[in-house]
Amino acid sequence: MDRDDFDVIVVGCGIAGLSAAITAQENGARVAILERAPKDERGGNTRYTESFWRMKSEDAVSEDFEDRFAANAGGWPDPGIVRDAVRDREDQPAVLRALGMVDPNLIATIADEAPKALKWLKGFGIKFDFLPLYFLSQSTTRMGPIGGGLALIEALGAYVDARPEDFEVFYETGARDLILDDDGAIAGVNAVRRANKQIAFRGRNVILASGGYQGNQEMLSRYVGPQAQFIRPVSRGGHYNRGEGVRMALSVGAAPCGDFSSFHAQPVDPRSTDVEPVVLNYSYGILVNDAGQRFTDEAPGMVDATYEEVARLIMAQPHGIAFAVFDSKLDEVENWPVTVRSRVPPIQAESLSELANAMDVDARNFLATMDAYNRACTASDGFDPLQTDGLSTTGLAPRKSHWARPISQGPFRAWPMICSNCFTFGGVKIDERARVINAEGDTIPGLYAAGEVAGIYYRVYTGATSVMRGAVTGRLAGGDAALRRNAPG
Repeated sequence: MDRDDFDVIVVGCGIAGLSAAITAQENGARVAILERAPKDERGGNTRYTESFWRMKSEDAVSEDFEDRFAANAGGWPDPGIVRDAVRDREDQPAVLRALGMVDPNLIATIADEAPKALKWLKGFGIKFDFLPLYFLSQSTTRMGPIGGGLALIEALGAYVDARPEDFEVFYETGARDLILDDDGAIAGVNAVRRANKQIAFRGRNVILASGGYQGNQEMLSRYVGPQAQFIRPVSRGGHYNRGEGVRMALSVGAAPCGDFSSFHAQPVDPRSTDVEPVVLNYSYGILVNDAGQRFTDEAPGMVDATYEEVARLIMAQPHGIAFAVFDSKLDEVENWPVTVRSRVPPIQAESLSELANAMDVDARNFLATMDAYNRACTASDGFDPLQTDGLSTTGLAPRKSHWARPISQGPFRAWPMICSNCFTFGGVKIDERARVINAEGDTIPGLYAAGEVAGIYYRVYTGATSVMRGAVTGRLAGGDAALRRNAPG
């Protein structure tokens, strides 16, 4: 079965896909949207996120926006190649255009376009504000839509639903392969529906907005490694993101970009069925693995800037699990419950030995770990839970840099923690119009990537930029695809 009555085909129905589809429609295109999930679960990761944006106001991104991206832009690229980045794109050597590093022009474009995307979303009735966080304090500025990502999906989805003459949404439909014409331009996409029924969508413009590969165990094992068996998507929406967009683009020659071996990591309670059940109070206690041993500095800096690295270290433990351990002094930290989104009660005991048994960790190691830690906490004066206080351990490896106080006053509590996968970093390279770049440094005519399919992150996630990035790149792709639909050739 073939369909050829669409100007633009969008794969995915999260913030990137809906932004792309609606922007294309606003510019005169008739749009098909392919969505793996059923209608009541559409939206991918966006449906479940709080959708914070790294902005200082509705008119500007945070002061550290471009600096944070520059600090995590792709390792140590060859300066002999990168020096030509000052040239206009058309004059750059092909090897630079295809280089697996984030194009600073793209980051600058996202910074410029984010306020426009926010105002565009407000046109659908969405309100933005500086909302409560699950951090007691933060190292940057964040704002978000009231109602979170679900509010975005419901507002944009309602717009699509009300215009069947412009949009047709194919739910429970997964994209499989891109179709190219004899000249290497996009000619459509093959997809599969329920009962393995095949359908081909033919058209000159395809926008890949189907998320990363956090829901694909095979790709995770290949790119992240064997410890990937201990991680899971942070939300139900992530299970629908199986990497087809990335795979399809790479299979037609797209240049890779982003850190394929990494992902945005969050520490969560593995017992919880809550959405994003983060445990972010650990900096006030200690972390031990299931052998009862510490393995990291629990407080290298502000939690909102360091939790991702800590979560990856939890993944690296022998069984991918750790425990955040506290005594009764946790209750001296005002409002600490906002830092735990799991509604499952912590493991509790009146003594450390009883706690070890309840956690099912090696009791001898655990008690020795606690004794060594408590002896290394030399002072408690100056404890300040809202900023890095320099209250560190002495003579302990690994040291605890801040908020180090003895854990000695029962009752004692512990939360189990695993590393969850919000979204993967590996994707394909795009330009500032969201056009996909191939391995030769040229654009693939008619192919666009938005959101997680487009790789821009290395090592550490630049927090509160994911949904923002999806909205901006979706709008860039949709606008360009709509203009291209009537272009010659």
